[in-house]
Amino acid sequence: MILYNKSLQSFQKNYIGYSALVVIGQSCLGSAAAMYVLKNGVSLIQIIQLGLVVTTCMLVNVSILSQMTPKFVFNFTIFSVLLSILLIALNTLVI
Repeated sequence: MILYNKSLQSFQKNYIGYSALVVIGQSCLGSAAAMYVLKNGVSLIQIIQLGLVVTTCMLVNVSILSQMTPKFVFNFTIFSVLLSILLIALNTLVI
């Protein structure tokens, strides 16, 4: 919890700079997740996974562009990164 609070304070303090990094970073990670999802075909399960990744990444970008609160953007970014990593691992190892 200490790491989360320190990271959140740093994000709030330098919101504009971190926002640019978040857009670039999570867009790249989201596109990698989309690539791994589509590598396994285009069945209904893959299309649902692709929809989740694309929607989450777009919502992070929208939340930054609409200047929502830094805490919301920070939490949603963490969720987007974890979802992308989970789907990359799932499609690389399991499916």
